[in-house]
Amino acid sequence: MGAFGSLTRYDPTVVAAESEFGAGGWLGLYLTRFLSIDGVAGRTQSRLTVGGERLQVVRLGGTLTGHLGTPVGNVYLGAGYARLFYRGIARIDDSGLHAMFGNRISLGGRTAFRLEGRLDFVPSSGLAAASARAVNMSVAAGLSVFAFGGPPRDDDRNLVANKRDTCPGTPAGAVVDERGCPADGDGDAVFDGLDTCPGTAEGAEVDAVGCAIDSDGDSVANGRDICPNTPAGAAVDVNGCPVDGDEDGVFDGIDACPDTPAGAMVDVQGCPLDGDRDGVFDGLDRCPTTSTGTLVDEAGCVLDSDGDGVVDSDDACPDTPEGTEVNALGCRLVRDRDGDGVPDPEDRCPDTVTGENVDATGCPSLFVIEEGLARPLVLEGVSFASARSALTEGSFAVLDRVAASLLANPNVRIEIAGHTDATGSLSVNQRLSLARAQAVKAYLARQGVRPDRMEARGYGPDRPIGDNSTPEGREQNRRVELHLISNP
Repeated sequence: MGAFGSLTRYDPTVVAAESEFGAGGWLGLYLTRFLSIDGVAGRTQSRLTVGGERLQVVRLGGTLTGHLGTPVGNVYLGAGYARLFYRGIARIDDSGLHAMFGNRISLGGRTAFRLEGRLDFVPSSGLAAASARAVNMSVAAGLSVFAFGGPPRDDDRNLVANKRDTCPGTPAGAVVDERGCPADGDGDAVFDGLDTCPGTAEGAEVDAVGCAIDSDGDSVANGRDICPNTPAGAAVDVNGCPVDGDEDGVFDGIDACPDTPAGAMVDVQGCPLDGDRDGVFDGLDRCPTTSTGTLVDEAGCVLDSDGDGVVDSDDACPDTPEGTEVNALGCRLVRDRDGDGVPDPEDRCPDTVTGENVDATGCPSLFVIEEGLARPLVLEGVSFASARSALTEGSFAVLDRVAASLLANPNVRIEIAGHTDATGSLSVNQRLSLARAQAVKAYLARQGVRPDRMEARGYGPDRPIGDNSTPEGREQNRRVELHLISNP
């Protein structure tokens, strides 16, 4: 039995009463050590939150309660029926369910301090204009007194009564069996419940709280560690002895290079040494003094893969076919008869004039590109019989070079433009300029240039580049030009 003080918070939307302190009492009967039935009665004097009228609330409840003994008291929880009587501006009774959770802490003898929280649930409250659910919450604190027998005495508080406890001096907190004697599951002499490390391996040395001692920090406890002085950080086997996977004398875990090849010399960190920096480790290097940067074979000796007399480290062309004449860099000697930078085997115009600009094929570059536009090419040296369209023999060498360049660049399309001076009639000059352009086109076609890549046009005297009133100017105007149409 007991008495308590309480603080209740009423449902603000249904009950609409202020939270207030109240008082009451408990009365309970243990059916077993773990199950009891309890009754509670309490009274609270409150006021409505609207209007301020006084409201008296009396609460009666019955609960079925379960108990669980713990080192910090008798924890319990329960559920049951509650009846609420509201008196004041009206007389209203509510019925509902409640749940509670609390703890009963012994104060010695038959007295205990009791603290609990409770929740009342009313499915349909009469306080609301329309039927509504109400939830009230409260906390209570008070004293309980056991009468008519009460719980059996348990001096060491191990939940085994003195009359059945064969080990009455058990330390507080130790787990005990049904006879009240402490258990030691891992056999380390520290009782379960007090043992912070209850799964300690058999034979391990432990400290006062039952945790294994590991002096060398290798995760193998003293007492089981065959090698108790292992260096910090070294990997160990199940017996606590260090492992050296690559057998270089530096233990795994502190070996910065754990995969060193067998036989290689290593530094204090376990990494292989390479004195001549040839990529073959000392201890495996048969030629340990190779010059820095020299390519070597797997034994560390100088390498000449293609057998051309130039070691691979100096050989810019290490795959030269056997017997090939090479230069000092180990590359094939290439002849360039006309000195245009294109080797003779690749030069389609091997007799280019020294200093002449050439393309990738070694042929004269037909066009000069300026600001994205190709400048017209005047065919210097191309001439015709007087007042005729027949090419002179001296024109052939120039046109041969043009043909070679066009054949080396098959995507280029050109316009062949014929021009005359202003001497004679316009119609005659127009026909003559076209005929001369067509003569150049025909010659180039005979050299293998596809006709569909060339367009012949005659412009007569319409586009002079010199003064037609002077012999020099008229000679400049009598010309054939190439214009770039496209170069994809």
